[in-house]
Amino acid sequence: MLGWELPPHNSGGLGVASYNICRSLKKRNIDIEFVLPYISNYDFDFMNVIPAIPQSGIEFMMSGSSYDSFKYIDENNHEVWVDFSDQEKLYEVAVLKIIQTKKYDIVHAHDWITFRTALRVKERKNIPVVLHVHSVESDRSGGNQPNPLHFEIESLAFRLADSIVAVSNHTKNKIIHDYNIPENKIAVIHNSINPEDFTININEANTYTYLNQLKNQGYKIVTNIGRMTIQKGLTNLLYAAKEVIYYNPKTFFLIVGNGEQFLELITLAANLGIGDKVLFTDFQRGKNLRDAFAVGDLFVMPSISEPFGLTALESIGYGVPALISKQSGVAEVINNFLKVDFWDIKEMVNQISSTLRYDVLKTELYNNAYREFNNLSWDHTAEKLDNLYQYHTRTNIL
Repeated sequence: MLGWELPPHNSGGLGVASYNICRSLKKRNIDIEFVLPYISNYDFDFMNVIPAIPQSGIEFMMSGSSYDSFKYIDENNHEVWVDFSDQEKLYEVAVLKIIQTKKYDIVHAHDWITFRTALRVKERKNIPVVLHVHSVESDRSGGNQPNPLHFEIESLAFRLADSIVAVSNHTKNKIIHDYNIPENKIAVIHNSINPEDFTININEANTYTYLNQLKNQGYKIVTNIGRMTIQKGLTNLLYAAKEVIYYNPKTFFLIVGNGEQFLELITLAANLGIGDKVLFTDFQRGKNLRDAFAVGDLFVMPSISEPFGLTALESIGYGVPALISKQSGVAEVINNFLKVDFWDIKEMVNQISSTLRYDVLKTELYNNAYREFNNLSWDHTAEKLDNLYQYHTRTNIL
């Protein structure tokens, strides 16, 4: 399995999905070597994690996330910085060394960053390749001009792959539309959640003391958690927030995450005159992240194009109903989300305001969503992937 991140070095849902998929695949007696582009002290009992860095024992350090530049110290103690593109090339070279003396039945690659390497493994080992698509370039660009290199990589890889796994029908339709790939080559296998992973200690104080104090004074809290990129539609959420606050001044917005729009969004909130009603926390994990979900009255995910949207499921796990854009794949597994077109700011305002105003609506919405949520499991995802593996390995033998 080829991937670019695992918790706690993840920037979003890709690492979370990869981790949970592997954990459930192990229950089906599948042995996994997961190859990452960095070194970390992972000690999982369900897979072997291998760093794909130059195999010469030199010192290595990430500058930030695994999507940023990397620093190497060579044998002569010289410091060498490698950008993201060159790190992809180093990853490919290292993976080809790793596989030289080993036997594999299948290669499973997550998202465009690892697709070229997966095709090289297929070429060298003559084994089937499954490409797992968590997003396509038109998602990441928010419907704007795509990065031509990323688009070309996806286009070529989709044609050469043995199978493509899309995390939703939303994503499958984009692959067909954007790349003209035959429908029967794409399997829809939704991301999921394990309800038992969500526990809240009601006796433990919430990290966001200030927000709890506001709630005691009658305030309602609207939350958003995710990457601050054009894909996520957060500018529309802030325009909606201005109207919601105008009609109900006792509303506060909690925005959790980081990304290239971080400063832009802070500036926009100030320019809209709602800077005192919006809290930007930067990236959070652990208890701070869990508490950010739990402190809210409504979770809003206004994505322009969301291949799946794990955070909407997590909001249900932490006791909060959700409003999502109709352009989100997660709507295919939970019916009882409020839904709005990402561009319809007026309707977004109506739905946020109504949920905050009427407790009975909020409670009914959550209870119905939780009944659906409680039937989900990553084991269902793993079963479908296992069936796909078995099909390709049998076909490859024949």
